[in-house]
Amino acid sequence: MKQFTLLFFMLLASSYAKTSDFSIIVDKAFDAALFDVTQDYDRSVTAVGFSKDYKQDSGSGKTYTSAFEYLANASSHSGTQMHLLKVDDKANVLISNDSKLARFSEAVAVVKTPSNGYFVGGYSMDGSLLVLKLDSLGGVIFTKTFGTKNFDKMNNLILMSDGGVLAIGSSVTSRSTSDNVFETGLGQNDVYMTRFSKNGQKLWSKKYGTEYDDEGIDAAEARDGSIVALSSTSHGKRQEVTLARVTENGDQIWLKRYESEKLATPHKIIRLRDDNFLVSLSQYDDTRKEQIRLIKFDLRKNILEDKQIFTTYPSALYDIKEFSDGTLMGVGYVKDAYNTDGLAMIFDSRLSMLKQEHYGGENYDVFNALSILNNSQVAVVGARANDDSQESNMWIAKLNKDATMAQISKSVKSFYEALRDIYKDEINANKLSINEDLSVYFKDENLLFKAGEYKLTKEQKAFLEAFAEKLTPFLRRNQEFIATLEINGHTSSEWGNATFADEYLNNSKLSLERSFSTLSHVFKKQDKNAQILLTKILKGGGLSYSKKITLNDVEDRERSRRVEFKILLK
Repeated sequence: MKQFTLLFFMLLASSYAKTSDFSIIVDKAFDAALFDVTQDYDRSVTAVGFSKDYKQDSGSGKTYTSAFEYLANASSHSGTQMHLLKVDDKANVLISNDSKLARFSEAVAVVKTPSNGYFVGGYSMDGSLLVLKLDSLGGVIFTKTFGTKNFDKMNNLILMSDGGVLAIGSSVTSRSTSDNVFETGLGQNDVYMTRFSKNGQKLWSKKYGTEYDDEGIDAAEARDGSIVALSSTSHGKRQEVTLARVTENGDQIWLKRYESEKLATPHKIIRLRDDNFLVSLSQYDDTRKEQIRLIKFDLRKNILEDKQIFTTYPSALYDIKEFSDGTLMGVGYVKDAYNTDGLAMIFDSRLSMLKQEHYGGENYDVFNALSILNNSQVAVVGARANDDSQESNMWIAKLNKDATMAQISKSVKSFYEALRDIYKDEINANKLSINEDLSVYFKDENLLFKAGEYKLTKEQKAFLEAFAEKLTPFLRRNQEFIATLEINGHTSSEWGNATFADEYLNNSKLSLERSFSTLSHVFKKQDKNAQILLTKILKGGGLSYSKKITLNDVEDRERSRRVEFKILLK
C-alpha cells in the first residue's frame, strides 16, 4: 500500500471557501464527504472521509486488450479514496491527503494516538477491512488489512484504554447446516469485531449476532474493560436494535435484542461520565416520519431513560457527545420537503432537548460526527452540496456549546493590522503608536501628563473621546475574542527628595490615579450598551515607573508620564 501523499493547502488554494463563520467547504472535482473528527494536541482539528478522482493519466501510451485490465490499472490511482484533512483554529487547511490505495476505499473513523498520530479505520470496495496508523503529518506507520473471505464492512473504530483500537462492522456469511457456526457466523450478516494492540498486533477477531441479519454499528468500552456493542438486526420488514456486552477478550457476556414493531436504526453509543451508556437511534413514528430516540442504560441492561425527541421534520442524530457538565450535543440531519440540513441539538442530563440549530444551503447537507474541543467548542464534520449541483463536498465547521456557529479565531497580527488601519490618521500625525502586542500609547506631548499631575486637561479629554469613539465599535465587533482592555498608568522615576520606598509608592499611587482618571472619563462618555460591554473587559492598573521610556539608556521623563491602552485576546 502506498503512503498518503501530502497535498498542502497552497496547492488547493482555489478548492475551498471560508467566511467569518468557522465553516470550511473543501470542493473537490467529484463527490467527497467527512465521517469522523478529532482534536490534535496542538489544538488543530483532523478529520477523515473520502474523496474521488477519476482522472486518468493520458500520457502513459499503454494499450489495454481487456476492459478488466484497464479497470485494475485505473483503480491504483482513481476512484474513491481515503482522505485526511487537518485545519487550524484560524480555519486554514494544513493538510489535505488522499491515500491513493490500490483499491477504492473509504475512511469511516479517526482516533488520536498518545504519540500525536492517528489510527484511521476504513474498508475497501472489495470487502477488505483496513486499519492504518499514521504519524502527525499523515505518513503511514503501518497498515493492517484483515477480514473474512466474504464481503466485510467497517462502521467505526474505537480507541481503547490500552492505546489500541477496536474495529466494528459486519461480515456477510454464507453457510450450510454442516458449517461450524463459530467460524462461519450465525446468520446471513453478522456483527464483526477485531481488536488491535497499539503496535498493530491483532489480538482477536470474532463474530456475534442473532439468527437474523446483524450489522455492527458502534461500540464503547466500559470502565472495567468490557465492551458494549451496538448493532442493527433486520428480519422481514423489521429493523431493530441489539446490544451485546463482551469481555476485553471478546467473549460474550450477554446479548439483548430490543424488539419493536417500528423501524429503528441505531447510530451511536457512548459511555457517559456516570459510567452508564447512551444510544442514539432513529425510529419511524406512525406517520412514517423519522424521529430521534435516546436510550440510557447500565451494564446490566437496565434502561434508565428512554426519550423520543419529537420534531416537526424527519430527523436523526449520527453522533452524540457529553460535555463535562453533563449536557450533551448531538449532530445529524433534518429533512423537509425541499432540502436536507445539518442538525445540531443540545440536551440536558435527563435527555430533554434544550435547543436545536439547522445549517446548510439549498440542497443536501449533513453532519456525520462531532468532537468536543478543549475550549468546549465542538468540531463537526459531514458533507455539503453546492447550491447549483448535486455533488457533495467535504464540510468541517466549529460550533459553540450552545450550537451556534463559531467564528474564526482572530490572531494578534490581524488585530494589530486592524487597529493600525482604524488609527492611521493619528499614527500619521504622530499622535499615538501601536505595538504588535496590541498596546497603544500616546506620543503627542500635549497628551502626556505634567510631573505629579493626574487630572486630565481639556485637550486630553477631547482626544480620549475621539479615540474611544473609534475603539468602542471595534471592541463590540470583536468582543468574543477579547479578554481584557487594560488602561495602565505610568510615571517617571523622580519624586523630589523622597526615600527610595516613598519614591516608588508615591509614583505607584500617581500611576493608579492617571489610570483611573482616564478610565473613568472614557467610561462616562459611553452609552449604556457600551458601558455594559466595558464592565466585562475593562481593567485599570498603575505600573509606577517600572515601564519608563528610555532613549539611549537615558530615561525620557516627559514621555514616561503617560497612560497606555492594551488589548488582551482570549
